Amino acid sequence: MQGAVDLQLPWNNRFASLGEAFFAPLQPTPLPAPYWVGTSAAVARWAGWEGAHLQNPDLLQALSGNRPLAGSEPLASVYSGHQFGQWAGQLGDGRAILLGEVNGLEVQLKGAGRTPFSRMGDGRAVLRSSIREFLASEATHSLGIPTTRALCVTGSDAPVRRETLETAAVVTRLAPSFIRFGHFEHFCHHGMPDELKALADFVIDHHYPDCRRDPRWGGNPYVALLAAVTARTADMVAHWQSVGFCHGVMNTDNMSILGLTIDYGPFQFMDAYDPAHICNHSDNTGRYAFYKQPNVAYWNLFCLGQAMMPLIDEQDQAIAALETFKDLYPRALARRMAAKLGLAHPQDTRPQNDYEMAAPAPVIEGVLTLLAAGKVDFTIFWRQLSHWVRDGGDAGSRDAVRDLFLDRGGFDAWLLSYSELLAHIPRAQAADLMLKTNPKFVLRNHLGEQAIEAARQKDFRMVADLLRVLEAPFDEHPDCESWAGFAPDWAAQISISCSS
Repeated sequence: MQGAVDLQLPWNNRFASLGEAFFAPLQPTPLPAPYWVGTSAAVARWAGWEGAHLQNPDLLQALSGNRPLAGSEPLASVYSGHQFGQWAGQLGDGRAILLGEVNGLEVQLKGAGRTPFSRMGDGRAVLRSSIREFLASEATHSLGIPTTRALCVTGSDAPVRRETLETAAVVTRLAPSFIRFGHFEHFCHHGMPDELKALADFVIDHHYPDCRRDPRWGGNPYVALLAAVTARTADMVAHWQSVGFCHGVMNTDNMSILGLTIDYGPFQFMDAYDPAHICNHSDNTGRYAFYKQPNVAYWNLFCLGQAMMPLIDEQDQAIAALETFKDLYPRALARRMAAKLGLAHPQDTRPQNDYEMAAPAPVIEGVLTLLAAGKVDFTIFWRQLSHWVRDGGDAGSRDAVRDLFLDRGGFDAWLLSYSELLAHIPRAQAADLMLKTNPKFVLRNHLGEQAIEAARQKDFRMVADLLRVLEAPFDEHPDCESWAGFAPDWAAQISISCSS
């Protein structure tokens, strides 16, 4: 390996300070003849990296694992977890290597080679999965969903075997922390109370300092931490449900302690609305179907709570903290749905019953029932409804929405109820909120597949163009109008698995 690349970045390797029980130090595996696949100038600015770095050939080598970055301390962390509801034992970063922390953000290379936790895997990521994660990270971020971010993807012609023979890639992703529920489960399960406490203290001190001063929960900072993680998780999942996002593999080792969307694999933004939709063809039992995501999140939080019991001691306190999910999640979803209908601002902090007055549950449930019965395209419906409100009830705009439904009579009845609510607020105000809440563009599976297929031919223009559009999903982008249209028939045949 050549000498280190020095970009004068202010590295701070705080996770490494936890000690050898938490990770294995190692260097990335070099990626032969790498090339840029996609870069995000927006992420570079957010992370405090100069945009010029993304054109630096030395950085290309460093972010492909071929040269070290001066000041970094590469490592793979160990964790455990429940996968598909079953205890899976020790897991860990099997194909992700944490380089360290810059400007408060951890920098991780996903696909940078084998680690001690690869469990017979090759430690590599493929071009397909790397492009999907790169685009999805930025798509969800632009929708306001808490998520890890992606700086770039580098590729190589090096072969990698998955279901078929593919080529290798590395995605550089950033987050304030990549600590998961599974990290806590690991140290609890293996009877390591000192390490469990060190981990909890690390998370509190660096990410949840208010937990030390929270007067609730008997002054116990670990109960306060559990409650805070519950709140963030409830908000994240409510946001998923409001935009039709399916994660696909909500194992406890894929749940962020910061309430971030993490580990984009068999994810999907739904086309036709189907509450029972399963986006992961590896999910044979439908555990992670769309409508089950809130309950799975709640179950996963109980796994976290169980892992933290050696620190909490009082079971009743832990349960009380976890039970807040039952109030926080529906309240967060009510805010999101009220905003989609133009009836409230998504950042409002009014009591839940205020949202029920603005957007009564029967109105929300009624339209979701109609959408499900007619398998109506979720994103297109909400955007066209926004146009109808913007156009002041114009008949043409109404018909564009109405024609999405087979049950026209049912839709007419629902629209009448909705119109009665709209009559109490300025129409322009409602339309403005809706057009800022209901995206025109999401990362549909078929768009990702088209970008991937072009990239396999070394044509990366669609990756760049999709990124540009997904970074501003509420804008019109008339040059990309077709990307806001209905998914083609062949899109239903796209098969997405855990390796995707």
